[in-house]
Amino acid sequence: MKHQLNIIIGSTRPGRAGPVFGQWLEAFAREHGKFEPVLTDIHAFNLPVLDEPHHPRLGNYQNEHTKAWSKAIDAADAFVFVAPEYNYFAAPAIVNAIDYLSREWKYKAAGILSYGGVSGGLRAAQSLKPLLAAVGVMPISEGIALPMYQTLLDEHGAFNASEQVQGGARTMLDELLRWSQALKPLRTA
Repeated sequence: MKHQLNIIIGSTRPGRAGPVFGQWLEAFAREHGKFEPVLTDIHAFNLPVLDEPHHPRLGNYQNEHTKAWSKAIDAADAFVFVAPEYNYFAAPAIVNAIDYLSREWKYKAAGILSYGGVSGGLRAAQSLKPLLAAVGVMPISEGIALPMYQTLLDEHGAFNASEQVQGGARTMLDELLRWSQALKPLRTA
């Protein structure tokens, strides 16, 4: 049985490019064939700023949006965060969504597809890694960075990945699978 890869679209603002890159990665991962990819859009969960009365480590969720988010994340074996860079940092929606949960993140690996201006979102990716590690996720070093992302979209807003981007995606998915397989005994313990 293939490991489930949740591709988490991390921007929720109007006009966002995250869904374009998330959909491309979902199709690429499906063709890659080593994961069962699931597109997971934070926007669809309507998570307000963390509003649970109990600490996430207790798993005593009161709100339906939290219960749905918990179920989606718990089902995953690995993640790729599609992460824009806002003010040299990760999007607030990603940080908030991670903070909502605790045990659901544990012993899973994550890659990051970052996008932004000249840095390709690498500062956002670097800011996410300690947060992911704090909730028990193993952030891998392999990832994808898309600098000047607007120039990578055609006149219809579609993304046609270069061979270099595809090679980076393949490398990231291969490494993510290694980590996901290695961490599986910890997830099932």
